[in-house]
Amino acid sequence: MSDPEAILRVAAKGDGITASGRHVAFAAPGDTVGADGLVKPGAHHATPACRHFGTCGGCELQHLDEETLAQFVFDRVVNVAAGQGLEPQRVAPAYLSPPRTRRRATLHAERGAIGFRARGSHRIVDMRECHVLDPALFALVAPLRALLKRWPGKRLAADVHLVLVDQGVAIDLKGLTLDGLAQTEGLLDFARDHALARLTLDQGYGPEAMWEPEPVTVALSGVAVGLPPGGFLQATADAEAALSGAVREWLGASATVADLFAGLGMFAFALAGTTKVLAVEAAQDAHFACKGAAGRSGKLVHAVHRDLYRNPLRTEELDRFAAVVLDPPRAGARDQVAQLAASQVARIAYISCNPSSWAKDAAALVAGGYRLAELRPIGQFRWSTHVELASLFIRQ
Repeated sequence: MSDPEAILRVAAKGDGITASGRHVAFAAPGDTVGADGLVKPGAHHATPACRHFGTCGGCELQHLDEETLAQFVFDRVVNVAAGQGLEPQRVAPAYLSPPRTRRRATLHAERGAIGFRARGSHRIVDMRECHVLDPALFALVAPLRALLKRWPGKRLAADVHLVLVDQGVAIDLKGLTLDGLAQTEGLLDFARDHALARLTLDQGYGPEAMWEPEPVTVALSGVAVGLPPGGFLQATADAEAALSGAVREWLGASATVADLFAGLGMFAFALAGTTKVLAVEAAQDAHFACKGAAGRSGKLVHAVHRDLYRNPLRTEELDRFAAVVLDPPRAGARDQVAQLAASQVARIAYISCNPSSWAKDAAALVAGGYRLAELRPIGQFRWSTHVELASLFIRQ
């Protein structure tokens, strides 16, 4: 019988890895694994907090202690940077969002069950506890289960998007079909009884607001911004503060900033004190929400509707700005980065939810004459292999 092997590190997808390259699910550095596959826990192996861990796909790393979880987030960012030959001048310690702080989530529902999908499956794990959701969101899981269990019809498959807003909890339902007054009244009763901020229903033609006693908003750096159904919001408020704080620290002294892929204006409003900000966004509903909030608040934010994938800001446009903040979707921003790399913008804050696409864009900026001054790994999706980052580039 071969000797047990030690787990040395955690791979990008969450498996523990031995010196021989063996991948072991739910193993932490310091564990040992025998030839029979049994894992003997080591000093960094934590007892999972949730009964669903190992089955539910919502969490992948609850078996890691806090130190190892932070190291995983740190290593994921540093390793992808090194893979592109990038050498940041400074790498900050990894930031982790605390448990039970997730303020938005999409759950899946069928008759009698609601929760995240099972690990590697489309099966729904019926959620009886959750250590990542904000308690205000989790409190609605049982009532939603009861509501959908009674829903007429033979088959039911719905997506339930929950988000914590200034007025309470907003719910966007997709996959339900209303058939008659009784069902409509049932949803309205549910919204009223649970004091929802908003209830929308998408029956295949886009979300329709069924209940919204007052306009739904989210506070971004103290500015109330309208939140469209399905609008993007950082997963946790504390990670939003960490990311906004980094951008303020790096770009706050700049007189003019272009906020590219601005969304609702999270970074624009974080910077808009003495700084003049151009907020550029392709999604029309997010653009109008940002524009309206800027007008009501009097902040120095000018919102522009423009698709930066099809029509990136050109070098001559970028050169009007002292700094740029860039927060693209997961695919990155290759064409826009090419224009930035050729520009004379002094500082670029690049926020990314995908270290792999970021690393390619970062390499292009460095090739264009920027230096990677700082890198901050962010783990706002606690116990998940999903890692984010904030980075600062300075023109040399």
